[in-house]
Amino acid sequence: MVDIESLQKYSLFGGLLPEQIEAIRQYLVFESYPVGTDIEIEGRDNDRIHFILEGRVAVIKGTTKIVEIGEGETFGEMEILDVMPATATIRALCPVRVATLSNRALHHLSHEDIRAFAITVMNLARDLSRRLRRMNELAVGNSEPDCP
Repeated sequence: MVDIESLQKYSLFGGLLPEQIEAIRQYLVFESYPVGTDIEIEGRDNDRIHFILEGRVAVIKGTTKIVEIGEGETFGEMEILDVMPATATIRALCPVRVATLSNRALHHLSHEDIRAFAITVMNLARDLSRRLRRMNELAVGNSEPDCP
């Protein structure tokens, strides 16, 4: 089990009171994966956000490794909101332990504590916005404008 203090380091739980995090924690499912395991596979259904508790994973699009992420980071944010297939494959680079929160669990939370649900969804939107900004910067580089 993961304590509330450990969960507070994830941006998804920012602004939530300890009792609100406790309400969410009851919905977390814990999973472990050995090295080389594809935790999520591009094009397959995924309805969960994953919180990396231990280990490191590669995010792979097609045959290209996009990035590596590790403890304290998350994946699966897009699929939990738009309920579409996974946009990338997530492969364990070493033994990995994650906590997951499903779309269904978020739905239950919305009925139990609408404020905690709203803050969680806003945090999720902020995380996705940050990632989109980062991807935009990578796509266009840090080039100078054409005009003086």
